[in-house]
Amino acid sequence: MNAARKKAAEAMEKIDMVIEVLDARVPQASANPMIEQLRVFRQRPCLKILNKSDLADPVATQAWLDQYNRRKDVHAVGLSCKKPSDVAKIPGLCLKIAPHRGTPLKPLRIMIMGIPNVGKSTLMNALLKKRVAKVGDEPAVTKMQQRLYLGNNMVLIDTPGLMWPKIEHPSDGLMLAASHAIGSNALIEEEVATFLADQILARYPQLLTSRYGFPTEGIDGVSVIEGIAQRRGFRLKGGNPDLEKAAHTLLQDYRTGALGRISLETPESRIALLASYRPAPSLGESQEAVDEVDND
Repeated sequence: MNAARKKAAEAMEKIDMVIEVLDARVPQASANPMIEQLRVFRQRPCLKILNKSDLADPVATQAWLDQYNRRKDVHAVGLSCKKPSDVAKIPGLCLKIAPHRGTPLKPLRIMIMGIPNVGKSTLMNALLKKRVAKVGDEPAVTKMQQRLYLGNNMVLIDTPGLMWPKIEHPSDGLMLAASHAIGSNALIEEEVATFLADQILARYPQLLTSRYGFPTEGIDGVSVIEGIAQRRGFRLKGGNPDLEKAAHTLLQDYRTGALGRISLETPESRIALLASYRPAPSLGESQEAVDEVDND
């Protein structure tokens, strides 16, 4: 990741604008703060694409678009990179953002950035109308920077998915895991599914009832997993419920949209998260606290 960040910083000097691909279901959780730092430092305008918007709550998506579009040098749109009609709008939007480029002598140079598995490679292939970037349902498929010619005097620069060294908010990590931006080998599915179930209970309980057929009043995330196992007949040898299979089912139903259109964060919930956040004390601060207790 350090090597990818260094290459991105070097390439940022030679481009005109950035396309940042976000997951519309978790826009801010899927926004790498290093990308924003690099972009602002070089004063490059940005087109934020809230991808997978067909899977997200449209009301929440619109609230995010309103917030992003109030920022300087930012234009945000919600779309699906799997829909050709949506992707066809992007070149025109880029030319509006950087109207001084896009000529034979001054082609518009665009860097596509984002964390793993938000749809960068799908977007590249759709823009170029051919398979030039490997696509997969696993994070970190793109391994190296690519420079590709779009036509209309545009050049695309794809970059490997950039994660940051430490995810500051635990809930961000769980949202990213639920949305499959973090590989399955880096998480415990039952823990992630329980978190996801709690979020859906708080925001979209009716979708759980509609999909799995059990009432949601007075239950928690663990009970949701147990209910899915019971309703779907997921059993281990001996008759115990197969909670692992039930957890995987919930995650897949969320990721594919089978549950319905769900957003795990809104601008309001993000403000509440930041307001309640207390960073973990440093080692020095922890030792000082111990010393104070000992002195007392």
